[in-house]
Amino acid sequence: MTEAKKVVIIGSGPAGLTAAIYAARARLAPLVIEGDPSSKIDPAGGQLMLTTEVENYPGFPEGIMGPELMERFKKQAARFGAEFVSGMATKVNVGKKPFEVHYKNFDKDADETVHTHALIVATGASAKWLGIGKDLELSGKGVTTCATCDGAFFKGRKVAVVGGGDTAMEEANFLTRYAEKVYVIHRRNEFRASKIMLKRAKDNPKIEFKLNRTVTDIIPEKRYLHSLHLLGTQDDEGKKEELVIGPSGGLFVAIGHSPNVELFTDQLELEENGYLKVKGWSSLSSVEGVFAAGDVHDHHYRQAVTAAGAGCKAAIDAERWLESKGY
Repeated sequence: MTEAKKVVIIGSGPAGLTAAIYAARARLAPLVIEGDPSSKIDPAGGQLMLTTEVENYPGFPEGIMGPELMERFKKQAARFGAEFVSGMATKVNVGKKPFEVHYKNFDKDADETVHTHALIVATGASAKWLGIGKDLELSGKGVTTCATCDGAFFKGRKVAVVGGGDTAMEEANFLTRYAEKVYVIHRRNEFRASKIMLKRAKDNPKIEFKLNRTVTDIIPEKRYLHSLHLLGTQDDEGKKEELVIGPSGGLFVAIGHSPNVELFTDQLELEENGYLKVKGWSSLSSVEGVFAAGDVHDHHYRQAVTAAGAGCKAAIDAERWLESKGY
């Protein structure tokens, strides 16, 4: 067995790369397993790789493109000595020391294994999409999964929100700060949303509900969102409708997120909602030496800046833990 790394980081979004910056500055020589650069759902670099302009990250008053921001994160980490591999973790064993991480190295087209004393899990959470193809094609061009991130781009325009839970109601209400009109599209009459969140949405004069409807197609105009094709369910089963929200309208998919915890479901303790469980306000997982950072455990904020903060915490926790163990 080759000498174990001090720190391996799985994931290269804001959490993973911030952890890499801090760990590298602490001279821990972290190895970052970046993820799959070709994924359209959860690419290397995280969810910001699927966005266009980012206006709410501190330090960029004029805004910055999501992929450019992540490239700057990476360059900063590399400057301090972080090592990167274009690869996808395929199996992890945290039941033995040092930990084992198996991954597919895309550059070498080979399966490789690395051992590490500390492991930072920054695999993020993937937004659930509609699964109709064009929602991914138009991601960042009118279709998004984050009202807080992108709502301001739709000032004075029409937008639609798909979903029936608290997140959908929160996003719909938030979007009325900017949008001229907000349609809430839900496949049923009943809602998973709490009564108070649902009442706020129903009492908002800018919000109109389209119930018993599913989105079957997204129609672009000049590469941006123009209209939606809806299909009735239940009492309106089979009824077709075109909802025009263009020019340059917005579609916010709010049907939930899935934490990327497949590698750890039988090894690390999870919350009831499937996210990694951490101890208190720390990044410590249920296994000593394994730390969580970003959206893989944060199901509340889900912002780049909070993920970066979590990456900082994980790196500091890992550094102090390694020092306590004599590494």
